[in-house]
Amino acid sequence: MRTGEWLLQSTPVATNESSSGGALAAPNGTPEGPITEGPVYERLFHEATSATNWLLATLTDWLPNDIAGLLMVLIIMSVAWYISNAVIRVLEDRVHQRFDRPSVARTVLRSIRMGILGLGALLVMISVFKVSGPDLTISVAAFSAMAGVVLAPIVGSVVSGLFVLADQPYEVGDMIELVDTDQRGYVQDITIRYTKIKAVDNTFLIIPNGEMRERDVRNYTAEDRRTRLELPIGVTYESDLETAQSVIERVAADCDGVISGGPPIRVGTTRFPARPNCLFEGFGANSVDLELHYWTDEPERHKQVRSSVIQQIFQAVSEHDDVTFAYPHTHLVFDDTSGTMSIAHDDQQHRQSKEKFRL
Repeated sequence: MRTGEWLLQSTPVATNESSSGGALAAPNGTPEGPITEGPVYERLFHEATSATNWLLATLTDWLPNDIAGLLMVLIIMSVAWYISNAVIRVLEDRVHQRFDRPSVARTVLRSIRMGILGLGALLVMISVFKVSGPDLTISVAAFSAMAGVVLAPIVGSVVSGLFVLADQPYEVGDMIELVDTDQRGYVQDITIRYTKIKAVDNTFLIIPNGEMRERDVRNYTAEDRRTRLELPIGVTYESDLETAQSVIERVAADCDGVISGGPPIRVGTTRFPARPNCLFEGFGANSVDLELHYWTDEPERHKQVRSSVIQQIFQAVSEHDDVTFAYPHTHLVFDDTSGTMSIAHDDQQHRQSKEKFRL
């Protein structure tokens, strides 16, 4: 037996055409006509299997069994790939209209593609490798057992991906931040295995969904792009606090990217003023602590907006003599109540140290 004859040893296939209508011949030599009963998908799969057997037998007459089998695998999978692309092009618009979320629509389209390719692989196993029903059941069981041990992390990511798609913590196009690493970026794609993020430094982050579910994610654009930022400021105790408060609020409102006013912004059941608001936080060791609250609707420019606010406040406060920024400083005061301290000086030890230094 030649090395490639295993492709046809289980079920011989005849290539004779019947005189009545060219029907494909069955393995036992009798013509095999189309099945007229049963579900549509069963009839279609039967016709595909019959055509594959006929084509394989034809190729085997001209080529060695190994080459014919390999060529059949390439033909079947190529046809399956072409059919999947055609089906995706037909259904793409309808799927996107049916599902509002782009990530869900993409997952559905990928599932359709994988399903068609899976049918092609099944056809290869049945027609080319002659895997029967019981053998196929055993193969699936063995693969499932192996997948349960080896592919457990991937399966976990797939399950987590389903939860991500169902819980909707973020969507394609949202700007998110990974709280533990302070990394920001835009969600490029969500699959059932991973989430793809394009960071603001123009790099890509590919994070398994199992990890994404365990991490704290801050979404800046899910419902409202407006975000409140805080800036701590300290002024000296000698400063005019009312002037400091008014100057800081006025300058912050004039900065580019800062919401200068408008209707109150509602967060839950609470409404916050949209204009910049400077609040007194407390009395520090070296300063009166203030905190500026301001809103911006440009989450991708948080650092630039914050830098502009700091710069403008620094210039404005420098122009007012009655407002001074505080900084930590310490005064050492010695008086009669401080006590005394004796200092002993050893001349001989000093000379030895000086001579050693010269050496």
